Amino acid sequence: MIFEVNTDWWKEIFDDLYLLTDARTVCDAQVTRQEVDYIQSALHVDRSSPILDLCGGQGRHAIELAGRGYFKVTVLDYSDYLIRAGMQEAARQNLSIEFIQADARHTDLASDSFAAVMVMGGSFGYFVRDEENTKILKESFRVLRPGGTFLLDLPDKEYVLANFQPVSSHETGESLRITRRRKLEQDVMYCQETVTCSHKGCLRENTYCIRLYSREEISRLLGEVGFTDILFQEDFMDRQEIGDYGTMTTRMVVRSRK
Repeated sequence: MIFEVNTDWWKEIFDDLYLLTDARTVCDAQVTRQEVDYIQSALHVDRSSPILDLCGGQGRHAIELAGRGYFKVTVLDYSDYLIRAGMQEAARQNLSIEFIQADARHTDLASDSFAAVMVMGGSFGYFVRDEENTKILKESFRVLRPGGTFLLDLPDKEYVLANFQPVSSHETGESLRITRRRKLEQDVMYCQETVTCSHKGCLRENTYCIRLYSREEISRLLGEVGFTDILFQEDFMDRQEIGDYGTMTTRMVVRSRK
């Protein structure tokens, strides 16, 4: 199997179809509530503290936090579609959240401006090269206040390697089938995703990649950036439901401080 990956694949894939193909995670209110339960306990900040949801998509975590009384939450994501969807949902719920469309490697946000920064939902490792992934860690460190907390949600590399499935398929709604063909190469998982509709045929075929990090590797990167007090929540959101959720099946969260 040959996988040709556009290095900028992440600029185009996160749209209305993504919210359907990944609905089992990113549109599941119960999953979001469970994740935010952990976020609250891990951040341990008061409701007036400024929080940045980096690579936050449609802001599902931010919206849940705002619904719980946190009133200085900012969402930054590259996808204009997801940002607009989040703004509409926040307005529908009458919640005050700032949404920003930007590249997480170069946010243009002020230094030392957030009490907490989080990168959730497996939104890290989109680049094959460590240098590009590390730019997100460096930017998170820059905008975080001294003493602030950083949360990084990652695929559990050991689980992914031990349970690797080269092909998976699932259906969503009444008409969509999502088939994913995968290969592993030098700690990078490449995935070719085909989305077909029973009425319209093939809707999309795209290829993306995720770089997998062990606990030792991500600890080293965080330490080189300047983060300290690095702790792992290794069984974060261990999916017990039947089905292959890919890198979202079993994840770990790394908590660290500036």
